[in-house]
Amino acid sequence: MRQKIVAGNWKMNTVYKDGLELATAVNSLATKKTSDAVVIIAPPFTHLAEIKKVLSVVKLSAQNCASEESGAYTGEVSVSMLKSVGAEYVIIGHSERRAYYHEDNAILAKKVNLTLSAGLKPIFCIGEVLPERNANKHFDIVKSQLAEGVFHLSPVEFENIVVAYEPVWAIGTGVTASPEQAQEMHKFIRSEISSKYGEKIAANTSILYGGSCKGSNAKELFANPDVDGGLIGGAALKAEEFLQIVNAF
Repeated sequence: MRQKIVAGNWKMNTVYKDGLELATAVNSLATKKTSDAVVIIAPPFTHLAEIKKVLSVVKLSAQNCASEESGAYTGEVSVSMLKSVGAEYVIIGHSERRAYYHEDNAILAKKVNLTLSAGLKPIFCIGEVLPERNANKHFDIVKSQLAEGVFHLSPVEFENIVVAYEPVWAIGTGVTASPEQAQEMHKFIRSEISSKYGEKIAANTSILYGGSCKGSNAKELFANPDVDGGLIGGAALKAEEFLQIVNAF
C-alpha cells in the first residue's frame, strides 16, 4: 500500500528563529493529526540541524542538494552533509531549480543517484509550463522528465522515489489544476511507471500534487485515486493550514 504524503516546501522563507517556531508548531499539531499521512517539512539549509531536534512525528527534507559528492564547489551542500544533520528526503528538480538555475534532466539524474547513495529519498519533481500545456505537449514533457531523470534506476532503487507533479503554471499563481486535470496527469505518470517497472511498483509509488494546493481545495484534490498527497508551498508556512491539508485525507 503506497504512502499518503504531505510535504511542506518552505522555499527561501523564515529566518532561523521563525523557522524553529514554525517547525515546533507543525510537529505539535502533527501529533494530533487525524490522517495517516506522512508529514514532511523542507526548511532552508541553515535551519535543518536545529529543526531536526524538535521533530518527533514529522520527517525532515532538504530543498536541494549538490550534483557532486564533495570538493571545490563553493556554496553547495552535499548529500552527505544533509544526511549528517538528519535529513531523510531531498526535493530534486523543483520547477524553480529548473527555471532559475537551469538544472536539466542530466544534472537531476546525478542528484537522484547521489541522494539514493546517501540513503536519502528523492522527491522528484516534474511538470510542464503553460505554453507546453497550451500546445498539448504536457504529456510529452512529463514523459521525458521521467525517462531522463529517474528511469535509469533499477527497480529496487526506484522504489525509494517519491514523484511530485507540478503544473508550473499553477505554482504561486493562485491557479490550481482542476481535480480532473490532476488525476489525468497522475494516472498518466503511474502508467509510465508501470510500463517501465511493472504494475506492482507503480501501484506502490506515491505521486504528489504541487501547485497552489491549500486547505480549501486539498480534500477535493486528494479524493482522486492517483493523487497521494501534496508538495505544498505557501500554505506550508502556516502551521494550522498545513495540518488542515494533512488532515484532508
